[in-house]
Amino acid sequence: MAVTTTIRVGVGLLLGAAVLAQAHTLEPLPAGVSAGQVLVPQGVYAHIDTRQTQEMLQTLTQGSAEQQQAALERVRAAPERFQPPVLYAMSQVLFKAKLYHEAAFWFYAGQLRARFDVNRSTDPTTRQAVDALNQTYGAPINRYLFQDLDRALDLIANVVAWDRKTPYDYDPHWINLHGMQAVQAVQAARDPQSAGARTAASLSQPPSEWAAIAERTRAKYFKSFQDAITGMQDKLPLSPPAQPSR
Repeated sequence: MAVTTTIRVGVGLLLGAAVLAQAHTLEPLPAGVSAGQVLVPQGVYAHIDTRQTQEMLQTLTQGSAEQQQAALERVRAAPERFQPPVLYAMSQVLFKAKLYHEAAFWFYAGQLRARFDVNRSTDPTTRQAVDALNQTYGAPINRYLFQDLDRALDLIANVVAWDRKTPYDYDPHWINLHGMQAVQAVQAARDPQSAGARTAASLSQPPSEWAAIAERTRAKYFKSFQDAITGMQDKLPLSPPAQPSR
């Protein structure tokens, strides 16, 4: 059965039936659009391919144990083919299976890739998608990982190294469905005089700049964890001095 992409206004994960998290919109909604309203993408946004992502989210959140396991194996075999929301949802399935460290790896891998997709998008409001995904999946994984700060930093270093060597063989424009420009495009379709048409090329920064954007994103991402972990370590109580043996 085909899955139709829709935009649910004010919701961070805007992929068809698999709407999993709410987030505040970052800009005022256009006139005539209310929070929670479901919209059908128009213009160039209607051609953004999220079918595989929607199907995988459906399986990972509602499928049988056997279906979920098969989905996990598909992602493990070719993670470069999947848009970041799939990596987030995968982390939840793994965490429930008590595969905590692997769950953390895929959560942060999805987070880093989603941030790159935001950074190469020309619509800055798409960052609300990352906020919503983090809210949906992040709390238990963050609690787990930051029990051991040294191990946490090692995992993030591994995520960054993996991201650097792993291709991005998916449509990065999924992120554009989460921004206010996609909502405005719906308004433009209703009122052709209200906004100009956008092209696929206009949704992202020039591809020639993507490698540099990716590297800046990785560097900032890793440094933010380094700074956070250093701050946590500074707040840890000092170990009491060893007692002399008698």
